[in-house]
Amino acid sequence: MIITSSYEELLDAKRAIASFRATKPEEYKQFKRIIQLTRQLQFNFQYMGCLIMDEDPTKYRPQVNDDYILNVYKREINKLKEDPKSQDIKALLGAYKQIGYGKICELILGKQPISLVGPAVV
Repeated sequence: MIITSSYEELLDAKRAIASFRATKPEEYKQFKRIIQLTRQLQFNFQYMGCLIMDEDPTKYRPQVNDDYILNVYKREINKLKEDPKSQDIKALLGAYKQIGYGKICELILGKQPISLVGPAVV
């Protein structure tokens, strides 16, 4: 599937992320840790987003030789989801789902919106 995002959409998402970071610093840190874990494991951000949002992650599931790694990762995602404050994270992801979970994560990791403009395959 191809998702296209405009500069305005990305700027709007960046502003929402900045507001989220300022108003909910603990939730922001918790979410950023999961994003960093996802990147370290070289898993797809779309997979992470689907797990958090209770969507079907099957087509984004990473190919891993050891299911233990995947189980540990899913446990971390479930810890995040079980936290009552995670509803704010879900709200952020849901509000900007149209630009893709990957681009939301890239913005959180510090990428500039201009570098993310255009189509992306998810």
